[in-house]
Amino acid sequence: MADTTEFELVSPARLLRSEQVEMVVVPGGDGDIGVLPGHSLLISTVRPGVIDIHEGGKVRERIFVDGGFCEVSPERCTVLSESAIPVGEIDKADADAQLSAANEALASADADGKSTAEAEVKKAEALVAAANAA
Repeated sequence: MADTTEFELVSPARLLRSEQVEMVVVPGGDGDIGVLPGHSLLISTVRPGVIDIHEGGKVRERIFVDGGFCEVSPERCTVLSESAIPVGEIDKADADAQLSAANEALASADADGKSTAEAEVKKAEALVAAANAA
């Protein structure tokens, strides 16, 4: 078994990242997914949260994603997400403003728009949490 696995982060427009990593932890829909070389096949939703890229037993880099899908094979972990931003580049004031706007939209949402508004609140809450943890 190899010491690394390929990690790919893809947006609808382009490949954002492709690199060999020791381990990557993805915020899966049902809980965090730790991917090491040789991982079994898996397809999962990705909840809004932070992807941790590990090197030398420590987190080397943290990237916020707003949700998406993840496909894992023994050789590769591919995350498909609408947007991704390094945690260190998150503007806390902007994140707080997004959360306020999302909460206001939820408060005024009708029955048809409630689930969309709730999803936006969850994304904004995860963004604020990532900004506070940076």
